[in-house]
Amino acid sequence: MAGYDGVVLVMAVATVMMLTRVCADPDSLQDICVADLSSGVKVNGFACKSNVTAEDFFFAGLAKPGATNTTTGSRVTAANVEKIPGLNTLGVSLSRIDYAPGGLNPPHTHPRATEIVFVLKGELDVGFITTANVLISKCIKKGQIFTFPKGLVHFQKNNGKVPASVIAAFNSQLPGTQSIAATLFAASPPVPDNVLTKAFQVGTKEVEKIKSRFAPKTYTLGT
Repeated sequence: MAGYDGVVLVMAVATVMMLTRVCADPDSLQDICVADLSSGVKVNGFACKSNVTAEDFFFAGLAKPGATNTTTGSRVTAANVEKIPGLNTLGVSLSRIDYAPGGLNPPHTHPRATEIVFVLKGELDVGFITTANVLISKCIKKGQIFTFPKGLVHFQKNNGKVPASVIAAFNSQLPGTQSIAATLFAASPPVPDNVLTKAFQVGTKEVEKIKSRFAPKTYTLGT
């Protein structure tokens, strides 16, 4: 029996060790590989540059709230490899998300990463939908954490009367974001109307109306 317990223990430890090695991005094969964002070389990630400084690993953009005067009442400020070249090959990144009262981070997915959010202030109604169409949701407040599994559609909504903010962490240097509404109704070239009318069981006029809401704004001089 003692021998059996020992085997079970070894298997359990091995399983935990394997799970801790799972990440969204490939492992780095060197100490650092600071991204050369201007390089024309196309690789899975970014080519490394040789002239490395401390600034390649620094970013101050999450220190202050982002402006939430948007159509959805929220603002995402990313701290990924495009802002911090030193993150290249390290498999991590952050974002700050700020929400006005009533603000929404619309349903979206991150195809390359799991997300975990920490509430800095306020409270949010958050949730994700499984592939079985089950909604997993909760109200989270200052100091609390919620996790959104990789690739699943999720959202955050500030139903409070004061602003809210979170810090989001990802296990990818560039998690990618696909907003469901914008992906379907603002694609270029556009998704055919007959695809959208069939999928959403609505008429062409309704589809065109939604598309018009996502059309790029055009401005004339003097406005």
